[in-house]
Amino acid sequence: MIRFCLPRLAFLALLLPTAALAQQPAAETADVAEAPPLVITGSRYQASSFNLPFSVQRIDEEQATQAKPKVNISEALGAVPGLVVQNRNNYAQDLQISSRGFGARSAFGIRGIKLIADGVPLTNPDGQGQASTFDLDTLDHIEVLRGPFTNLYGSNSGGVIQLFSRDGAGSPTISANTSMGAWDTQRSNVGVEGGNQYAGVVFNQSQFDTDGYREHSNATLDKTFAKLTLNPDTDSKLALIFTQLNQNDTLDPQGLSWDEYQENQNAASPSAELYNTRKTVDHTSLALNFDREFVAGTWQNTVYGGKRHVTQYLSIPKGAQFNPLSSGGVIDFDRTFQGASTRWIQPFDVLAGTLTVTSGLEYDASSDDRQGYQNFVGDTLGVKGALRRSEDDDVTSLSPFSQAAWDYDRWQLMGGLRYNHVEFKVDDRYITGSNGDDSGQVTYDGYTPNAGISYLLTPQLSLYSSWSKGFETPTLNELFYSGPDGRFGFNLDPATSEQYEVGLKARLGNNTNLQLALFQIDTQDELVVLASVGGRTSYQNATETERQGVELSLDSRLSDSLTTRFAFTEMSAIYSQDFVSRGQTVESGRHIPNIPSRSLFGELLWEPIHGFNTGLEALYRSNLYVEDSNAAKTAPSYAVVNWQARMEQQFAQLTVNQVLRVDNLLDREYIGSIIVGDGNARYYEPGPERAWYVGAGLEYRFE
Repeated sequence: MIRFCLPRLAFLALLLPTAALAQQPAAETADVAEAPPLVITGSRYQASSFNLPFSVQRIDEEQATQAKPKVNISEALGAVPGLVVQNRNNYAQDLQISSRGFGARSAFGIRGIKLIADGVPLTNPDGQGQASTFDLDTLDHIEVLRGPFTNLYGSNSGGVIQLFSRDGAGSPTISANTSMGAWDTQRSNVGVEGGNQYAGVVFNQSQFDTDGYREHSNATLDKTFAKLTLNPDTDSKLALIFTQLNQNDTLDPQGLSWDEYQENQNAASPSAELYNTRKTVDHTSLALNFDREFVAGTWQNTVYGGKRHVTQYLSIPKGAQFNPLSSGGVIDFDRTFQGASTRWIQPFDVLAGTLTVTSGLEYDASSDDRQGYQNFVGDTLGVKGALRRSEDDDVTSLSPFSQAAWDYDRWQLMGGLRYNHVEFKVDDRYITGSNGDDSGQVTYDGYTPNAGISYLLTPQLSLYSSWSKGFETPTLNELFYSGPDGRFGFNLDPATSEQYEVGLKARLGNNTNLQLALFQIDTQDELVVLASVGGRTSYQNATETERQGVELSLDSRLSDSLTTRFAFTEMSAIYSQDFVSRGQTVESGRHIPNIPSRSLFGELLWEPIHGFNTGLEALYRSNLYVEDSNAAKTAPSYAVVNWQARMEQQFAQLTVNQVLRVDNLLDREYIGSIIVGDGNARYYEPGPERAWYVGAGLEYRFE
């Protein structure tokens, strides 16, 4: 890979030509055009994405879901540069999502990125989240923020992904869709939607079943979504949102060694079948959003709560569980979670410009009643055996923040500060023999400032630069086993980072939008693996890292019938300091695993006549290192091409549609995702072979 240098002086270099241009006569600046205002993630208020001094992408419902299975948000995020979204096709382990390399080595769920749905965090206070609960059938749009201003959302250095559901508007409609595909994959949903100026309703029920393309990978997902939106008056809006996910006995095929992959890419790991590795999830949440417009400003509030039950059978060897400190091979916990946030948005007229101040407070909490059991009884494997762990794990986060944005003529200046307070508390109830008391608590505090500036060089070209300090706590899963003698790791520190970004946003003609960003991120106390013994991984603060990259996105309507999207990312992510992992020295200059040096996405859609469209999308990723020393076989680079077609017919109030899709059109063999540093060298998760998908649906509108 070709590495480039982005010194800190570049942060200021972009401002030099703009400073000179700031003295242009007023007559030359009077014709500055503004983009239509969009509710953009990092702004915390209604703002034009074109003027904001950071990288942000918006994906609308049609781009995200049309002619797609609507199972995972990975389907919608391919065109966002800087993101690496890997659909593991393993529903027991959720997606892998990283932003600018943060979250790349996560072994459980999604970390390093804040996930938010309708104002409700899908990320726990410890920084680990799950994306599987959101129902894409109800999607309105997605906003993705990368870079320095992500710190306004807490302990997540990489990015923020916000999902917004529809409010329910227009004449009442009922809809039903069904689809089927390879490997006995089936999905169906029914929905009801409608509303007026006083109220709106959205309801959706979906079911997904698949045998999976690999052995031992069956999955069933049942989702329910309901949203009631009320407008008591012209200045108020209230939304009540209910979500539910039932996922019973989803099988986990686990990773393969390189030799196992070459022998049979459809195989499950031998240990997966031996221990019948699987996962059950029951998740329910309820949220209330309330917004109120006043003469002076806007008041926004969210209150939420819910429950989550998880039972997961692992393949930890029977012999390793005889260790008195072992917590067994079955994870079983009941989680309650709740939180609230409030913020006030106040505009002021300042020096012939507008100063918008946003101040708020966020509180999030989760409490786990957690047990661990042996995954055997006698000679029978893959069953719940003797109790080996029992504890309460509580995580709370309380964070005030404030942000100011000043718009003056062609300029926008933004700055903000967030105080992060995250507390972990463990109450150990399993104390026997040499398995001592792991009770205790640890608190992490940190300030995360940011600053940015943008300048409209012309009505079609915006230049910007931004800076911030990041703060990222360990997750519960990283704290487990990371202390002395495999105990709870109360001595782990948060990772801190300093981030710089410069970029431009351009409108090329009336139909093309371009974004270009260059970034540099230096991180201290990066969390890396200390050891992996007996199926348990412990972590340490051991090193510094350096990330440099360039991101490019291009959306264009080439003609009335032809549109295209393109995304490109080039990145260098290395350890900049030696450290010891698993008893071996990892030298500086080694690449951080699971971060491709180059990624490309391209999409071409053609709609020759109304009611019919077809398109191709292609994805390329360079090779991936699978562990810290970079000595093991890399996951090779690959490119896949997908094709889709959609037809729609209108019969009075009835709309009928049909979808045909072929993924991996050229039937390439490739590694779709990896398990970083797996203790058994089973790093590789094969991507699916050529697969077909066909669906049909109808919608009836009452008028």
